[in-house]
Amino acid sequence: MGNEISDDAVLQQLGSRLAAQRLALNLTQAELAEQAGVSKRTLERLEAGAVASQLSTLVRVCRVLGLADNFERLVPAAPSSPLAELKQQGGRRQRASGSSVPGSRKPGKPWRWDP
Repeated sequence: MGNEISDDAVLQQLGSRLAAQRLALNLTQAELAEQAGVSKRTLERLEAGAVASQLSTLVRVCRVLGLADNFERLVPAAPSSPLAELKQQGGRRQRASGSSVPGSRKPGKPWRWDP
């Protein structure tokens, strides 16, 4: 599934993959719906690629089908930024140019343009 296909095509492909997994586990739609705590009609719509009413329905069905562990690949955790890591460590931010640079302005001395 990629960016080049329509949303409807993605939903239909996702639905058919869920149906294939259900069949591989030898479950009927009624059995899967009961185990996932959703109605059979909701499951039928999901497998047909119709717009799902809630993402929680998809999560429940995926849990029963043993696919929930794949969510990490679908939406991987974002890497933390250096600033976020510093906050976790309780450190204090420092300027990148923390050392004194020759010719730089001295503390307490007003800045002035020298043409």
